[in-house]
Amino acid sequence: MSARILVVEDEPAIRELVAVNLRHAGYRVDGVDSAEAARAAIAHALPDLIVLDWMLPGEAGVDLLKALRADTRTGKVPIVLLTARAHEGDKLLGFERGADDYVTKPFSTRELVARVRAVLRRTGPGAKGSSGAEDEAPIEIEGLRL
Repeated sequence: MSARILVVEDEPAIRELVAVNLRHAGYRVDGVDSAEAARAAIAHALPDLIVLDWMLPGEAGVDLLKALRADTRTGKVPIVLLTARAHEGDKLLGFERGADDYVTKPFSTRELVARVRAVLRRTGPGAKGSSGAEDEAPIEIEGLRL
């Protein structure tokens, strides 16, 4: 089954560009335009990865990132920041808040898809050190151990 990705981007054209390219790469993609909508989407279904814009209406993406990292349910969901903020200090803050990767606008869609793949390889279900099956304790029922 392909990974589910949530794209949080307030610019409709960029959100659709990212979504189309990720779908073309085989991912299931949902898109929202604000931190508030992202929280609702995440409450409904936890994505395998989030592509998050920094500058969103209302709550900033880096503030949402910090909150997601602090929550036990969402703390290990990989997050790729996609933002126009390209200064070194901004990048450092993004990583300090918990970003797994940082892509600046303007961006190559091919590079973004490659970075998403790389992050999912490192952190997705089944990856060593992830919250996937390798980290879970075995289940035993009537002598059957999984």
